[in-house]
Amino acid sequence: MSSSDIDFIATEARFGAQNYAPIGVVLSRGEGVWVWDTEGNRYLDCLSAYSAVSQGHCHPKILAAMVEQAHRLTLTSRAFHNDQLALFYEEIAALTGSHKVLPMNSGAEAVESAIKSVRKWGYEVKGVPDGQAEIIVCANNFHGRTLGIVGFSTDPETHGHFGPFAPGFKIIPFGDAAALEQAITPNTVAFLVEPIQGEAGVVIPPAGYFTKVRELCTANNVMLVLDEIQTGLGRTGKLLAEQHEGIEADVTLLGKALSGGFYPVSAVLSNNDVLGTLRPGQHGSTFGGNPLACAVARAAMRVLVEEGMIENAARQGARFLDGLKDIRANTIREVRGRGLMLAVELHPEAGRARRYCEALQGKGILAKDTHEQTIRIAPPLVITSDQVDWALERLATTLTQDFS
Repeated sequence: MSSSDIDFIATEARFGAQNYAPIGVVLSRGEGVWVWDTEGNRYLDCLSAYSAVSQGHCHPKILAAMVEQAHRLTLTSRAFHNDQLALFYEEIAALTGSHKVLPMNSGAEAVESAIKSVRKWGYEVKGVPDGQAEIIVCANNFHGRTLGIVGFSTDPETHGHFGPFAPGFKIIPFGDAAALEQAITPNTVAFLVEPIQGEAGVVIPPAGYFTKVRELCTANNVMLVLDEIQTGLGRTGKLLAEQHEGIEADVTLLGKALSGGFYPVSAVLSNNDVLGTLRPGQHGSTFGGNPLACAVARAAMRVLVEEGMIENAARQGARFLDGLKDIRANTIREVRGRGLMLAVELHPEAGRARRYCEALQGKGILAKDTHEQTIRIAPPLVITSDQVDWALERLATTLTQDFS
């Protein structure tokens, strides 16, 4: 049976668990900012696989590194050393200014690893009584889908009917430094937070928030854990989103763009002794730090810097944001963003954002709705000014469209 004879969407529905509701397009090829469906239609990718394809689809230098390494050695497990892991450690530490690195695979694994590590640090270094460690998180957070993580989600769709959940988490409002100060106790070991809440609809905290957060965490010997899995590696126009306020996290979580979309790679980065509490046998991953992952990640980081993608994200993000703000449409409640992490929030009376995303598909743009009323826009960091303007024309037409 040839691919042309297969109804891909119907086959997915018949055999697959119904845990996603994708836009009705079947993609088969990608290059740079563009993707093509099985019928040959071209689309500008304005999701970038939730920022995992920041370097653009099928970047040739990352592809070459992956193919070369795949011919040599793909997996050893951490039972043995390999000749790529040390180089990955050295290069990611130099890029981010980190002192210790724990390699994992998915973003959720990085979050779980950080939770384990800060709890262990709390007991062995800070002196929190065993079993009493507290981690503060924010309402409307999104840190992954594992059981440990969804237990402190405030989204009913994420945590409903998956309990019971592990204790030890306090939930406070995002962007409220006073709430953080009030929530901290002698047993608080960490504050886990996204610099910008992506899944919540690209929610940006007030100016000065993270400066105050950093002060509070330092004063109370609390580890500031920044989940930069979406915001990191150039997405917001800086290498790390923390740089917008000139702060430094104690623990930084990276993933998604760390491999340019070729392979699941994540990392926990630490600037203190949090990761130093781990001993052989206490945490690990068969695939974490494997040579193929390390070679791919090294190439992904290299092109990000050498090709000026971070600076381009800042330039094109400003152009995109200004263009979105210039759209005069009664449907728009708010436009917000930083770098190439953007969102258009619609008025409730405009209807669900999904229908606008479906209309954009018909105009050659793939974007994704979130939380009913918000359209997220996050193209690869290699997008050009002409491509931004092309997208803005189609977004303006769609956002002023009458769906009644």
